[in-house]
Amino acid sequence: MGYLTINETADIMGLTPRRIQQMCKNGEIEGAVKRGRTWMVPENTGIVAEERLAYGERRISRNNKILPLPIGVSDYINTVSNYYYVDKTLLIKDFIDTLPVVSLFTRPRRFGKTLMMNMLKVFFEKTPEDNSVYFKDKEIWKCGERYRSFQGKFPVIFLTFKDNKYNDWDKAYSDLCKIIAAEFERHSELRESDKCSRVNLSDYEKIVSGKADDVEMSRSLFTLSKMLHDHYGAPAIIIIDEYDTPIQQGFIHGYYEQAIAFIRNLFSSAFKDNSDLAYGFLTGILRVAKESIFSGLNNLRVNSVMENRFSEYFGFTDPEIKKLLRYYGREDKYGEILDWYDGYRFGNTEIFNPWSVLNYIDENCTPKAFWQSTGSNDIIGEIVSSATPEISENLSRLLQGETVSTYVDTGVIYPEIRDNPSSIYSFLVVTGYLRNSEIFPQEDGGYICRVSIPNKEIAYVYSREVISKAFSGAGESTAVRISKAIFDRNISEIEKGISDYLLQSISYFDTADEAFYHGLILGLCAVLNKRYSVKSNRESGLGRFDIQLTPLIVGIPAFIFELKVAKNSKESLEKLADGALKQIEDKKYDTELMKKDAGNIIKLGIAFYGKKAVVKKSV
Repeated sequence: MGYLTINETADIMGLTPRRIQQMCKNGEIEGAVKRGRTWMVPENTGIVAEERLAYGERRISRNNKILPLPIGVSDYINTVSNYYYVDKTLLIKDFIDTLPVVSLFTRPRRFGKTLMMNMLKVFFEKTPEDNSVYFKDKEIWKCGERYRSFQGKFPVIFLTFKDNKYNDWDKAYSDLCKIIAAEFERHSELRESDKCSRVNLSDYEKIVSGKADDVEMSRSLFTLSKMLHDHYGAPAIIIIDEYDTPIQQGFIHGYYEQAIAFIRNLFSSAFKDNSDLAYGFLTGILRVAKESIFSGLNNLRVNSVMENRFSEYFGFTDPEIKKLLRYYGREDKYGEILDWYDGYRFGNTEIFNPWSVLNYIDENCTPKAFWQSTGSNDIIGEIVSSATPEISENLSRLLQGETVSTYVDTGVIYPEIRDNPSSIYSFLVVTGYLRNSEIFPQEDGGYICRVSIPNKEIAYVYSREVISKAFSGAGESTAVRISKAIFDRNISEIEKGISDYLLQSISYFDTADEAFYHGLILGLCAVLNKRYSVKSNRESGLGRFDIQLTPLIVGIPAFIFELKVAKNSKESLEKLADGALKQIEDKKYDTELMKKDAGNIIKLGIAFYGKKAVVKKSV
């Protein structure tokens, strides 16, 4: 009889090695033996043999057809009944093992948060139907009676704020009220309950009819959990998916404080000292801790992208990807999926972007940046457009495949984008635009990290979506247009492009100092990342150049930029640009390039005042 290692078994079954080890210890895998410190699994025994057969013949649906991919499907029952499902039910086991009162999961968009919350709803909710049928062939059911005993035992309140996207607070608040009212109506059995108080029944009717005032709406989840507890004799579970969407939209559209105030009051009554609450689950992109949304919640457990807890449940793991590819007969595409959609790291777990992987397979394994179109990049655009020269340079380095060391605070809040430019890295990490290569926890709750761009898809997003956001006021093609002119050495087109951008997209207030213009030119150069290595404020010769482009392709020219800003309208931009060129020569800024035998070196002196620019060239 042949034997498999723990890792080989995990690969075949699409589980983690840790889970296979637990199954061996618990006697769940027939014939498993321990040799030294390592478990070995018979390759033709029980469930392992079944999985091996499934891989050889491909698993088929009841209609004898290959199951479709669950693209955009976030309903658990629909997914497991009609689509290929990546089994994530062991999240329930890990939760029951620790039973935190309130759990917050923060992950980037499109990493399966809504489906996971819907799964929890279906598992825990007390319903007239027997929902256990949707779990009996899943991993959670194999874990034993203790875990199965939780199924169908609690009334559940389920809300998702993921579509609450409006440009003013009145509309956003109205929609939130309707979302909450719909959940009240879903529990229409409470209307006729003789176990609920008259006061609560009155509040119920006000909320459902849209006549509740602000205070009654702020306490609505407390009211509903109380009524459910009274009616069913069991405390309620409250699940809120994408809780921070109204907050993000509030930041973008100017009603941030109003959104924060409502969410804070709603959560305080629902989750703080609520004796009618069994457990709470929340998902979002950010942990908006500093605004006291979770004030006083000593029972809150935060599971961020930095934590090991639950790290394998949002997104696809490597064994799950291999199993998925086997099912659809595309094992040959594993390397391409690695390059394009792998690279995320949640805790110590390597994760693939599930949305992009599913779309990739669905589109006949054609690699594209699927993730960029799934949501707004407005927040990232805000970050990039307010970046300092140092941050702009680091973005350029990241685009060239380098890593950057930085401090990451998972409790970062939206206003810090403007007030604290260094918060950019925290935002980019928690929103999925950067990967943690190494994590070093700090005493203040933050982390020192080495970060990098995860994969080709996100590099594409930076080049086409993120970097260009900084130039969107003058049209999406502006950055590419000016960068092309730089590459073509077309000085008149460089000057015209920069002047047009300044004229169309900024105010005089934006042009207060050289740092703004420095960041502008760095952003433009970042678009050339596949052709050039971009450096800023580095020593060379007798001083420090502003910006240098070192060619990565043989035969194209190198560039040195020196920037000057006029103090007033009477100062000649022509003379300033000439002076910038003279400084390049006098300070011998081309020394480093000469040592590298960079070939043709083009020196550009650029002078700015307000919305005007003059560009001079020497070779």
